[in-house]
Amino acid sequence: MRLLMLGGTGFVGGAVVAEAVRRGWAVTVFNRGVHGEVPAGVHRLRGDRDEPGGLAALAGGEWDLVVDTWDGAPRAVRDAARALTGAVPHYVYVSSGSVYAPTAGPGTGEEAPTVAAEPDADDGDYPSNKAGGERAAVEVFGERALLVRAGLILGPGEDIGRLPWWLHRVARGGDVLAPGPPDLPVQYVDVRDLAGWLLDRGVEGVGGAYNVVSRSGHTTMGELLDAVVAATGSAATLRWTPPAAILAAGVEPWNDLPIWIPRGHEYRWLQERDVERAYAAGLVCRPVAETVADTWRWLRAVGGVPARAGRPARAPVGLAPEREAALLATLPA
Repeated sequence: MRLLMLGGTGFVGGAVVAEAVRRGWAVTVFNRGVHGEVPAGVHRLRGDRDEPGGLAALAGGEWDLVVDTWDGAPRAVRDAARALTGAVPHYVYVSSGSVYAPTAGPGTGEEAPTVAAEPDADDGDYPSNKAGGERAAVEVFGERALLVRAGLILGPGEDIGRLPWWLHRVARGGDVLAPGPPDLPVQYVDVRDLAGWLLDRGVEGVGGAYNVVSRSGHTTMGELLDAVVAATGSAATLRWTPPAAILAAGVEPWNDLPIWIPRGHEYRWLQERDVERAYAAGLVCRPVAETVADTWRWLRAVGGVPARAGRPARAPVGLAPEREAALLATLPA
C-alpha cells in the first residue's frame, strides 16, 4: 500500500505514519519540513498548503490512500482534495466530535446535526474548521471520503498534555485532588488504535462519518488514576472529592482537571457518544493500563509534552500546584 500523509509529524499524524511503516507500507508525508522527524524510509515532500502554489509537490504522484488531520481553514482541505483528484482513490479526514451542533446530548450518533460551516472558509473556530473540512472532503470525494470523528485522544506523543499532566502530577507525590466519583465513565481512544482503525477502513474504501472513540466506561476516572499511580510507582494519595466541592471552588472540568467531565455538566455528552457504528466496523480499544504505561514510558524518554506540529500553542492544562493545595486544605482529612 502507498500512503500519502498530509502532515505526519504531529500526534495523530505521527501515529498514522508509524503504524503504516510497521505494516511495511510505502509512506510519503507532505508538510513544510520545519517540525519533527519521520521514520527512516519515509519519503518527504515539502510544501505549505496555506500558500499559493503550496501543493505543487503533490503533482504527478499516485497513492492508494491519503490521510489528512488538518484543523485549520477548511479551504486548505478543499484545495488538497482537489489537487489529489485522480491521484488517490480514497480520502480519510480525521475530524472531531466537536463538529456536533450545540444541541448534542448523551448518545449522540453520526446522524446528529453538525455546526454550520463552509468548505471554502478561510478560518473559523475549531468546531467549524473541522466541520468545514468534512464538507470539503465530501464535496470532492463524495462517498470515497471517510470522516473520522475522533473523541478524546490519549497515548504516546500527546501534544496537548491531558494524560501527561496527570502522570507528572501523580509522580510528584503527596495528596492529589482526584475528581470523583471514582466510577465516573470515561470515553477516549488510544492514538494507536485510532491510527490502526482508520488505515484498515481506508484500505477497505469505507466512507461516511464514524464516531471513533471507546465505549463510555471503557475505563473510569478511578481506573485511570489507579493506572497512573501504578505506572509512575508513586506513593501519592488520591483524595477523591465530590464534584460539587470541586465545582464550587471554581475549578473547570476538562481544563483544570484534564479528562474529567462530571455528570450534569453541559459537555458531559462528549464522553457519552454513540460509538456502535465504529465498533461494528472493527474498532478495538486496548486496556487503559497499557495506554497509561506506554505514555509514561514515552514521556520520560522525551522529557515533556512536545509542541504542536505546525499549529499555534494551546493554553497549558491542569491546576497550578498552589491552587490544588489550597483546595485540598479545605477538604475533610
